[in-house]
Amino acid sequence: MTDMPSSETYIPKVTRPEISPLFLNVGATLFMLAAFNNTWWGRLSGALDGHPVQMVILAGAFWALTLFVATLLGPRWLQKPVLITMILIGAAASWYQDELGATINRDMIQNVMQTTVTEARHLVTLPYALHMLVWGVLPALAILLVRIKPLSLRRDLVIWALSVLLSFAFVPGLLITDFKAFSSLLRERKDIVNAYQPLTPIVGAYRYGKMMLASAQTEVEPLGLDAQKGPLLAAARKPVVTVIFAGETARAQNWGANGYARNTSPETIAAGAINFSNVESCGTATAVSLPCMFSDLTESDFSTTRFRSRENLLDVLSHAGVKIEWIDNNTGDQGIGARTGSSRIRADADPVACAAGECTDEVFLPILREKLASITEDTVLVFHMIGSHGPAYFMRYTDDFRRFTPDCRSADFNTCTEEEIANAYDNTLLFTDHVLAQAMAELEAAQDRVAPALLFLSDHGESLGEGGLFLHGAPRFLAPEVQYKVPMEIWLSEGYRDAMGLDSACVAAQSDQPLSQDYMFHTILGMMDIRTAAHDPAHDLVAACKGPIG
Repeated sequence: MTDMPSSETYIPKVTRPEISPLFLNVGATLFMLAAFNNTWWGRLSGALDGHPVQMVILAGAFWALTLFVATLLGPRWLQKPVLITMILIGAAASWYQDELGATINRDMIQNVMQTTVTEARHLVTLPYALHMLVWGVLPALAILLVRIKPLSLRRDLVIWALSVLLSFAFVPGLLITDFKAFSSLLRERKDIVNAYQPLTPIVGAYRYGKMMLASAQTEVEPLGLDAQKGPLLAAARKPVVTVIFAGETARAQNWGANGYARNTSPETIAAGAINFSNVESCGTATAVSLPCMFSDLTESDFSTTRFRSRENLLDVLSHAGVKIEWIDNNTGDQGIGARTGSSRIRADADPVACAAGECTDEVFLPILREKLASITEDTVLVFHMIGSHGPAYFMRYTDDFRRFTPDCRSADFNTCTEEEIANAYDNTLLFTDHVLAQAMAELEAAQDRVAPALLFLSDHGESLGEGGLFLHGAPRFLAPEVQYKVPMEIWLSEGYRDAMGLDSACVAAQSDQPLSQDYMFHTILGMMDIRTAAHDPAHDLVAACKGPIG
């Protein structure tokens, strides 16, 4: 009797398709052009409507540039890792661009690198995971499955070098067919260039790495070493305390005191806060705007590299002998407290405010109360708020502040209407207003021990679906107003006004003037009566409102 063959005999062998390195690069980059660029194709067709030949030529130039990058970075053994990386980057970037209107450039990458795991998890939704599986993981597995046709090292290098040269030559070769039209379009429509995947995030990552490397090797330039307490501060009978609430993602258009149809800021106005209705942010993301707020650099001069190479507001105050404390309920101090220190609130800091596993900004109130009870010297307290940070707006306020309903109760905007998203967002502003008003009440009650004042300024605004955009982070020169118009308020206690001889009506007279975050650096120095050459009275909102020195 013949022995039965083993079961292994019946398992068919999988034949892996074999392909040349050049055709693998061509196929993979054509897939990227087609699969990851819905937004880009839409903008390109809108700009070249009625000119299909030009659209095809320009698309060919972008594809040739992608092929050049893939070929240049992926010789021989690096080819598959490079293509897989590009596909995964393109799949992720295309999701956030197509669904939220996000531009994944250097500033956005900087924001991502400095965010927390808690915040990042709200962006990883089930639809995103499914998108990554279909458009990222499966194509990556397909690349792993194919066999690259074996070539001798010499022949492989020759083909690689020729492919690099030819793909690069194709870019200007295609553009020169109508150079005047193409150069004008690419110069004027940066939104088209910034929408192309996966090159935009790859270039952004390179620029971010280059910026951080340059910053790390830069010596910090001192600022305000001549700073000293002015005569008003020196003569104050009680410690002067200025509390800065650095807001998060509050947009001016939805702030009640600015004329919004909903009164989202009733408590702070009732508490006597002065509202400034025409304020612009330096950038549209925390990683840019927050450092810019505390820098003496103006919006036009600001860059992360320049910021990291010089001292900032907190350093100047410290040079003058003012005590500094930074307490964070967000993504960290972005390097602002590098020399003066900072602390971050833990998720278990308060059983009530942190009940959901993330802390609402109400967590600051007992901390403020405790600080006020023990302050014995002139102090600036900085509270970095979580504010209206999305997409999980519903986690930024308590049930008592679900005033505008139905409100979106998910971090996945696809499950909510724009009305529900706006309702949830407005609830966050209402809650921010409440926290600020409660802080003002704490400061009011502490006037037997200190002379307190408060400044609230948001870092940037937010898009809530206008023009298909959500969240924030659009390039400043392309961003809609809702991403860079921000609320700002100043509250001055009676004890503070007396100590500084300050006329609050004079300060309020500037409430409708065009302002920017450039004013915060100099206004805080003015509020604390710090004398230094770094102080510019023209950008100090209290400089002209102080009475004569007694």
